[in-house]
Amino acid sequence: MALSWLSADFAQPARLDLHSGHHLRPIRAADAEIDLPAVLGSRERLWARYGDAWGWPPETMSLDADRDDLAHHEAEMLAREGFNYAILDTDETELLGCVYIYPPGPDAEDGIGADVSWWVVDRAVGTELEGALGRTLPVWLAQTWGIRSWRAYP
Repeated sequence: MALSWLSADFAQPARLDLHSGHHLRPIRAADAEIDLPAVLGSRERLWARYGDAWGWPPETMSLDADRDDLAHHEAEMLAREGFNYAILDTDETELLGCVYIYPPGPDAEDGIGADVSWWVVDRAVGTELEGALGRTLPVWLAQTWGIRSWRAYP
């Protein structure tokens, strides 16, 4: 199902540069080798945030299982059902977190344009990267995506 809050001519942004020197781009199954260490290295904190709502990340995850999960996100983006962006270093040798943009759930208040969530690896909590995300994402969502009202979910 195409997202009703995106116009028919909406083109998914290919990149967002952050003032911290990092950037976002759509995640790919090929990112599994850098995604898996980020997820498992921050698993306890991620489970506390996403476990109840998404059942993620599992206690153990293989590289193949992570690749399958990322392929699912790629397919969602192609179908315009949801969007997952990797937070990457300059050379794209390290994944430092993710940003998720999904249509608002049925329990969202009227006027909410999207459910949005992001996380950074444990060692990036409280850093300039996390601050740059907090400052940049609301502006990007409004100006590029046309999403002026969103909720942090979960």
